[in-house]
Amino acid sequence: MNGTPPVEPGQPVLAEDDDALTLYFDDSAVQSRMNPARPLDLVLDYSRVMMGALLFVPEPRHIGMIGLGGGSLVKYCRHHLPDARISVAEISPEVIALRERFHIPPDDDRLKVTCTDGADWLAHMNDAFDLLLVDGFDIGGQAPALCTQRFYDDCHGALTGNGMLAINMHASDALHGAYVGRVRSSFANSVSVVATADGVNEIVFAARGDSFRLSEKQLHMRACALEQRLELELKWLARALVEGRRRDFAAPARSTRRHASGAGA
Repeated sequence: MNGTPPVEPGQPVLAEDDDALTLYFDDSAVQSRMNPARPLDLVLDYSRVMMGALLFVPEPRHIGMIGLGGGSLVKYCRHHLPDARISVAEISPEVIALRERFHIPPDDDRLKVTCTDGADWLAHMNDAFDLLLVDGFDIGGQAPALCTQRFYDDCHGALTGNGMLAINMHASDALHGAYVGRVRSSFANSVSVVATADGVNEIVFAARGDSFRLSEKQLHMRACALEQRLELELKWLARALVEGRRRDFAAPARSTRRHASGAGA
């Protein structure tokens, strides 16, 4: 493998081999991974789970993202949702400087990447997004400014009337349960938590308005209809989302390896 974790803590570095380009902040945190031969693929499991939000908003007009990373979520949404505008907040200019390496297209009338603090950026977005994806990590884990009650309140305010939020969280964070509790408070408990297959990450889905009121049968039918178009396995995710709404949150076992991206796997 060419490339090693960064000498300066917190600075992004690339590692490359025959079938993967990987972005790190340190040697235990995979921020993003891309197959150069298939740059539109969602390689990391958590990024595919995050796209489960499309079960509730299959045709978003405006998508907000906090964290760019290697841009997997950006590229996926841009390709599969051609009618959507995408606005991205990324705090690190060093991460943004890598966008060409990860085949992230330049800004145009459908895509805008802004170098800014995501929490400050979101505070000025009222009723802006049909879909909001939060994937903001640094070398210390989840960025503290993206875990406050005020931030989750701002997430609710930034969504349109039936908008959906999906947050990537590191499941073994000591404050993970508290963060989920804050999301529940901001969204009047309209929340579902789905773990990735390896248990390393959990995706917290939260709905404004009536988005979660689809029945299990309706959600299954929508998953069947969307799977081919979105190139995702959605039927299991539909079941997991329903189960997540039914059960009380319980913190999972800790893991030593984490996949933490700056919005984009």
